Amino acid sequence: MADFNNLIDRAEGLLNKLENLLPASPELPDWSAIAWRWQHNKGRGYLEAIPHPHLIKLDYLHNIDAQKAEIVRNTAQFVQGYTANNVLLTGARGTGKSSVVKALLSQFSQDGLRVVEVDKQDLTDLPQITSLLRGRNERFIVFCDDLSFETGDGGYKALKVVLDGSMAVTSDNILVYATSNRRHLLPEFMAENLETQHLGGEIRPGDSVEEKTSLSDRFGMWLSFYSFDQQEYLTIAAQWLRHYGIQVFDEETSRAALQWSHTRGSRSGRAAYQFARDYAGRHSLKKTSVK
Repeated sequence: MADFNNLIDRAEGLLNKLENLLPASPELPDWSAIAWRWQHNKGRGYLEAIPHPHLIKLDYLHNIDAQKAEIVRNTAQFVQGYTANNVLLTGARGTGKSSVVKALLSQFSQDGLRVVEVDKQDLTDLPQITSLLRGRNERFIVFCDDLSFETGDGGYKALKVVLDGSMAVTSDNILVYATSNRRHLLPEFMAENLETQHLGGEIRPGDSVEEKTSLSDRFGMWLSFYSFDQQEYLTIAAQWLRHYGIQVFDEETSRAALQWSHTRGSRSGRAAYQFARDYAGRHSLKKTSVK
């Protein structure tokens, strides 16, 4: 009897080990959410609802009016069921590329817009993601932030297929919006400009260059973002200070904002936002200490 009980215990232990090795069945997506993040659990991908998405107002974003107008128009077409394009936003860091995409959720969530954030390393799961979203009544933006690839990345080809390159019809309730500091998303090398030079034994290196540029070509809309000049930076800093309750933007505050940009090495919207948070916090702490 003892041998039998020992056998049962060993069998249960083996089953527990096997259960831990098997992929977990992810929970069904919470479709009441307005934003999700693609996650993995024991090798299986699933949509994890973001309970408190970062909702930014479009009015908070300054000095990118032309870019805002284009992406808002494209998104309005999309949520109303009309044809629209995938969007690639490229340019200098901290100039509002990611923020303008987040702001679209504030603008259009009441019209059925939803956002699914997908990390670069998970782009190979795009066929699974689109299968989940296809057929839903909502309109989905698959958002890939800070997108770039190295040669040989598997996500590169998966993204090409989803954008425009599969025998299957692209779902009309899904668009891809991606941000990148690279215009062509893949690294380019000086040697690739030399058509007559053999690169690693390749006879026609120009074909490889065309392959690299073809991914960005699959985005129907390109929006470029540029670094801000000093006055634009100060305007954004003043706007964020007003958001945090500081209405006065005098010469002293202006000097503090410029000093902040010098230490950060950047006059960007992100630097202006970070300055405003720091300045407003110190200002509030100082008032509290005086009391």
